[in-house]
Amino acid sequence: MNEIYEFFLEAYSNSPTFIIILEFIAFVFGIISVVYAKKENILVYPTGIICTVITIYLLYRAQYFGDMMMNIYYSIMSIYGWWNWSRIKNNRYIVLITRTNKKEYLIASFFFLLTIGITYTVYKMNLDSLEIPNYIDIFTSGIFFTAMWLMANKKIESWIFWVIGDIITVPLYSYRGLGMLSLQYLIFLILAIQGYLEWKKTLNKQNQTA
Repeated sequence: MNEIYEFFLEAYSNSPTFIIILEFIAFVFGIISVVYAKKENILVYPTGIICTVITIYLLYRAQYFGDMMMNIYYSIMSIYGWWNWSRIKNNRYIVLITRTNKKEYLIASFFFLLTIGITYTVYKMNLDSLEIPNYIDIFTSGIFFTAMWLMANKKIESWIFWVIGDIITVPLYSYRGLGMLSLQYLIFLILAIQGYLEWKKTLNKQNQTA
């Protein structure tokens, strides 16, 4: 029991109360957002924005600039995704769940490489030297940026990127002593797997009725 306490909560023993409250709010809204995404519900975006805006502040204080950049992008892409998912024509939603085509994979690859480059530059501008966790952060930033773009366009492959990023991020945040965020990404991982399976069912139904 003590080991569980130390893993998830000891890092917060000296944290200001308002920081703990903010991280808990981000924790809750982050999970709610992924649940809505799994259900293909547009409320994924307003709930996600609450989570990412709070997280930007928390990561800025902790000087995790790669993750901070990622959450700034989340916020911007959430606004785009909110608009894109809500588009209607002839009383039907325009954007449906689809698979990623070759052109979109090229765009996704561009986002991935661009994000890695920008995140690396941000780190170099703010830190004297980069350590292994920083390089992992740079790599996962590319994965999550790409996943968010694919999600905003309702591409089922977005869930695969989320799963890969979550698998890497759980131990990364644990190493940093951010137990609550580590637990959050573990829950994200489970929800991402469920989200992929649910979206796959929806996609199969769409193909059958097309």
